[in-house]
Amino acid sequence: MSILDREALQGSPLADLHAIASELSIDGYRRLRREALIDAILERQDGSPPAPEAAAAADDVAGAEDEPTEDEPGEDEPGEAAATEASPRRRRGRRGGSGRGASSAAREEEPDEPAGREAAEDVEGVVELLPNGSGFVRVAPPEPSDEDIYISAAQVKRCELVSGDRIAGPKREPRRSERFASLIRIDTINGRPASEIAEGARFDDLPAAFPSERLKLGSEDPTLKAIEWLTPFGRGSRVSIVGPSRSGKSEALRRLATALASQDELQVFVALAGVRPEEIAEWAEGPLSPVASASFAASAEAQDGVVELVVDQARRLASRGSHAVVLVDGLDGMNEQAARKATAAARNILEGGSLTVMATASRPLGDEDTVIALDLALAAAGCLPALYLSASGTIRSELLVGDAGAQAIADARAQAAGA
Repeated sequence: MSILDREALQGSPLADLHAIASELSIDGYRRLRREALIDAILERQDGSPPAPEAAAAADDVAGAEDEPTEDEPGEDEPGEAAATEASPRRRRGRRGGSGRGASSAAREEEPDEPAGREAAEDVEGVVELLPNGSGFVRVAPPEPSDEDIYISAAQVKRCELVSGDRIAGPKREPRRSERFASLIRIDTINGRPASEIAEGARFDDLPAAFPSERLKLGSEDPTLKAIEWLTPFGRGSRVSIVGPSRSGKSEALRRLATALASQDELQVFVALAGVRPEEIAEWAEGPLSPVASASFAASAEAQDGVVELVVDQARRLASRGSHAVVLVDGLDGMNEQAARKATAAARNILEGGSLTVMATASRPLGDEDTVIALDLALAAAGCLPALYLSASGTIRSELLVGDAGAQAIADARAQAAGA
């Protein structure tokens, strides 16, 4: 059974349809009009050759220019990125000079697959995702080998894959200049038909509730003790660590990372956006190496992409019942809507997993469950904890610490406000 139906394909940009057609090794797909291309994709997924009318449509427009792709970001064809694990997977619109022109010319020089090629060989292995969103089927995990199979980022996203999944499906052999074979389609995921997983409930549609299971830090560090008892947070919380520059936001996040990384039931991810290059190196030497990072010199769009990539991985885990935590340092260099989208992904799924998002920022976004505000004057004087209590707080804290605990926090805030 196909994991993509006609309705989903009709709602996809032409660039995505081209990427899917390339994965399925459809001959001359760039010469097909949209409807003929969709017909060819659906038939190829069922294991059939393209229909005669699709081939005729390609012949009718042979030599004509491709339909415009609206210059939107899209996935590279598997053939280009499969040559090496380190190849970049994203291209942003048209560029002048030799950048896009050279790659387009390379694709035009690539001969089409012969019509009578041999049947594809089925493979099975364990998924390992790469920081750029694509991945590999490791046929002899955990060690990589030349026999591994490339999985495109589009396939990863469509099938909600996470590292450790065991998948099976047919592969095609490497084309000219490619190092690895590519996966044509995914038939099973962890022994279940891929169609069943693809047709499951979307993450955004899963029912959620306010966090009710507190995340305990169990640390003697004064800053972490103050955060744990005065600004509690739980599985599924949206947490902002806010304050002016040099108030200690990044340091507080690193200490939280150390405390959370030791908890076996949590899967913790780090995304660095808009940080100093030296901080990227510091994180890499700590207990949690960043999944993806971009320095402050990167564009807002690049920083958006780094955070979105990490949050997407955590969403997949949470939707399957795991408890994931994403630590983001920080939100200030991102586009505001992208920052809101990242924090909005946090949720406590009813009778399921959870995704907790903790991010640093100069000010709250307004949709947090917990705000941890830091005081610049206290931090500069070395007075720890540097918690600005009257600006901090947790909504529905009684769900995490009980009524007595919530009242104790309220009394402490009142006392701090009157000091």
